[in-house]
Amino acid sequence: MSENSKKHYIPMNSMKSPRFTGVRSFMRLPILNTLEDVDVAVVGIPTDSAVSFRSGARFGPEAIRSASILLRDYNPALGVSIPEELSMVDYGDAPVVPGYHEETLKRVQEYLEPIYAANVVPLILGGDHSLSIAELRALAKIKGPVSLIHIDAHGDVLDNYYGVKHFHGTVFRRAVEEGLVNASESVQIGMRGSVHPDDVGAAESLGYTVVPWDQLHQIPLEQLAELVKEKVKDRPVMLSFDIDFIDPAYAPGTGTPEVGGPSSYEAIRLLRALAPLNLNYCSFDCVEVSPPYDPAGVTSMAASVICFELLSLLAMSRRSKKSKSQNGHLSGLVGQ
Repeated sequence: MSENSKKHYIPMNSMKSPRFTGVRSFMRLPILNTLEDVDVAVVGIPTDSAVSFRSGARFGPEAIRSASILLRDYNPALGVSIPEELSMVDYGDAPVVPGYHEETLKRVQEYLEPIYAANVVPLILGGDHSLSIAELRALAKIKGPVSLIHIDAHGDVLDNYYGVKHFHGTVFRRAVEEGLVNASESVQIGMRGSVHPDDVGAAESLGYTVVPWDQLHQIPLEQLAELVKEKVKDRPVMLSFDIDFIDPAYAPGTGTPEVGGPSSYEAIRLLRALAPLNLNYCSFDCVEVSPPYDPAGVTSMAASVICFELLSLLAMSRRSKKSKSQNGHLSGLVGQ
């Protein structure tokens, strides 16, 4: 198919159609079950069968989609128009089986595998954080072990909960054990709060580089970006954002809130600091939004903006690669 005949999917124009109209989709994107001519597929995973405290994250995808109708196309802080760089669709929700966690993980993995096989980047709306293991299993089938940028108040590297291996707090230990993540080429960011003594140093013992919040808020973000680039380089990378990274004063609607964290703006600034790196993003998720604990909808709004910033990172990276490709082509013509 020629470049001119390719389809390019973008959000509805809010100057022609009011934001409160139409069927809810992320960013008012077309709801399509297609991967042809698509760069990004937004996928909801409405499950919270593996939470350890407050439930409700199964309603997260719906709430994030509803909040996202306020999002516009252009990110002025980064100087990028997302729809200009990315063809995007809302791919609907992955199948889940309430109360049957292992079966849910299996079905989610099967739903995601064709997306990665088509070289499409999913933006996954959670759902509790246990879904990331299905995401990584599907991704590793196509890309092999990947690097991880994990932004969260918790490391999620416990060995078990109540003797069970698959919970939202064990996901990134399982990912290393299953060979899905190269921990030595990954970074965990923002951990804070009280822990059991045995959990201290658990992530580092698996090979992860950890930047806890107490350290993060005292260093320049440029220094963090340098560390991320040093670890990840140009390898395929998944970025996982748990909304409880943000202080519950700004994002109360989550299952395991931790006080003493960053504001929503500080979280946005952190993501924007990664933009100049132009990393090889293969998957995004934003998880643990629990609408029943979010009476004013501020957590869902924060999550929708976080997703917007994640898409901005991908748009910046794609624009940079396109520019390099065009410059290389022109250089070749000059040399002829």
